[in-house]
Amino acid sequence: MISIKNEEEISKMRVACKITAGTLNEISKHIKPGISTFELDRIAREYIISQGAKPAFLHYQGFPNTICASIDDVVVHGIPRQDTILQEGQIIGIDVGAKYQGFNGDAARTFAVGTVSEDKKKLMRVTEECFFEAIKDLKDGSRLGDIGFAIEHHATKHGFQPVHDMGGHGVGKNMHEDPYIPIFGRAGTGIRLTAGMTLAIEPMINMGTYEIIVRGWDARTADGCPSAHYENTVLIKKDGVEILTKTADLEANNLE
Repeated sequence: MISIKNEEEISKMRVACKITAGTLNEISKHIKPGISTFELDRIAREYIISQGAKPAFLHYQGFPNTICASIDDVVVHGIPRQDTILQEGQIIGIDVGAKYQGFNGDAARTFAVGTVSEDKKKLMRVTEECFFEAIKDLKDGSRLGDIGFAIEHHATKHGFQPVHDMGGHGVGKNMHEDPYIPIFGRAGTGIRLTAGMTLAIEPMINMGTYEIIVRGWDARTADGCPSAHYENTVLIKKDGVEILTKTADLEANNLE
């Protein structure tokens, strides 16, 4: 069942999402060779709690940590570990959520660890662009399928593939709500979006095949090629969308 948020609920979503974005901002200061993903998880957990919120991922469906830390060929759901140390040239996807007064924010970014290859830089850039292509024309009355079409069209144009077995989702009182949002597909299909819907739109783009292999929590690319992840929680409005999880880079560019 799809949840349409009222103004009071949206105000709580804004706070949860601001804390989520702030967590990514804080983590970004510490991404460097030599730091463990376990330490990044500690930084995230302490920041969220300091803001009066709860780590939304911690113990969610049994997940043991505050962040997902997904390196190179890990698409999503990488578990932070003390012995997983970041290495020069890797890319790492950080996915995090904060829960405030019963409402969740959800966002992800992919970061370079030191200096990375041009291919990885392109993958990260195109994945971020896929998100903005997906929301460019979204508004009340748009079709759900328009999101996946825009993501797939932009990714494949640059030689990459969106994951087929995972996608975005509604978000609110629950971390995962209806509707499920495929990140590939046909424009003009699916349900119509309605003002007041809050959605986590999250391109997961692979350098090679779209196929993945899931072992435990880790979802990895089937061919071992790198993958990038970029996600924001957005609010559907009458005339467009509002990005609720605007990180410092988006704030600096005054992007809605």
